[in-house]
Amino acid sequence: MNRRSFLASAMAGSVSLLTVSPALAMSPSTRQIPSTDIAIPAVGLGTWITFNVGNDPVLLERSTNVIRVFVEEGGGMIDSSPMYGSAQETLGHGLSELRNPKNVFTADKVWTRSPDEGPAQLADTRQKWGVDQFDLVQVHNLVAADAHLEMLFDRKAAGEIGYVGITTSHGRRHSAMEDLMRRYPLDFVQLTYNVADLEAEARLLPLAQERGIGVIVNRPFRRGELTSRTGSAPLPGFAADLGAESWAELMLKFILSHPAVTVAIPATTNSEHVRQNKRAARTEMPDAALREAIRTAVSLV
Repeated sequence: MNRRSFLASAMAGSVSLLTVSPALAMSPSTRQIPSTDIAIPAVGLGTWITFNVGNDPVLLERSTNVIRVFVEEGGGMIDSSPMYGSAQETLGHGLSELRNPKNVFTADKVWTRSPDEGPAQLADTRQKWGVDQFDLVQVHNLVAADAHLEMLFDRKAAGEIGYVGITTSHGRRHSAMEDLMRRYPLDFVQLTYNVADLEAEARLLPLAQERGIGVIVNRPFRRGELTSRTGSAPLPGFAADLGAESWAELMLKFILSHPAVTVAIPATTNSEHVRQNKRAARTEMPDAALREAIRTAVSLV
């Protein structure tokens, strides 16, 4: 993409397809997308593994109920990928059952090594979700990033998608992500960040703030490892001061209190965990000292 194309795409109006009410925009549990003045809920929903349920009617109903509660609790970003098995079809089923709620910020990805296959894959993904457009499309794990980003910025400039991003996970390929953050006018980056995986603090999170890029945090509980470790261990005394009723809430507060973070996307099969995760953003956030206390408390369990 040449410089003129970049400037055009960067200046194009990135209006979210999410319906945002004035009340939502003013809520303490939302964060502003840095590249626009749109606010979205700080706790979203991931679908990796949890929504890969095939055609099992019981599991489809379970997933639909997770979406239902998520929507009831304010909705926001739901993130998926062509890599996630049947997760996209599961989302499409659930959203259809719920009559396509308006407070969902739709986020998916392009994941193919062939740039020529990107547009067709994106069209297939839209069909599976049952949507005409996406709020956000990301390049999954930086695969063929330059070529796919050129296509996505063209789509954004044409008003076909709202935002463009890139993703990585497990703390991998941070140098490559940093390079892309410096070269492209990205709206979002998605990366791993939690009380045990802190690598993003060194370069990526400060760079996102500097460049005005939103940050989506994946694997906030290390795919359940951190919540399993803490289990039924007693909460530290300061949890009550933060309004936290669980270790999961404390760990989400640690993430959401970093000024670079826009949204965390925990995945779950449990609708009550959705309520718990959403509650984490509605109560007091820790200062620097309490953030360190949370990290230490988890490490000692």
